[in-house]
Amino acid sequence: MELIELKKDLFTMPEEYYLAHCISADAKMGAGIAVQFRKRFKLASLQERATRNELEVGKCYKVDRTLNLVSKSKYWHKPTYETLTMSIKSMKEICQQDSIHKIAMPEIGCGLDKLQWGRVKEILEEEFDETAIEITICRL
Repeated sequence: MELIELKKDLFTMPEEYYLAHCISADAKMGAGIAVQFRKRFKLASLQERATRNELEVGKCYKVDRTLNLVSKSKYWHKPTYETLTMSIKSMKEICQQDSIHKIAMPEIGCGLDKLQWGRVKEILEEEFDETAIEITICRL
């Protein structure tokens, strides 16, 4: 596992990178970086699944080149380190199953969700430790 931190626009990362972010199980994606994900990628399928209550907290859902980590049930809730860890584990499983070797993401869970980046970074390093996956953290 390699974790790289860059000052870069996440959405300018090359096509071989899957882009990860956190969402709620209601898939509203109406604030923060999730708005950009919703506008740039076809995530309507996630929103449709959310209306049928099919999105589970602690899971990750791959749509095109996005990895959508469900870290809370409603958009106004805050995630916990436990729910974020569960969704990160789920993302790792998807990466291993689908041979995904490069992920780019913002400081997940740390913007509007108010988690501490130092702890989130530790979780990422711990969960992806024995993998050959590169994770690039993009911040402006």
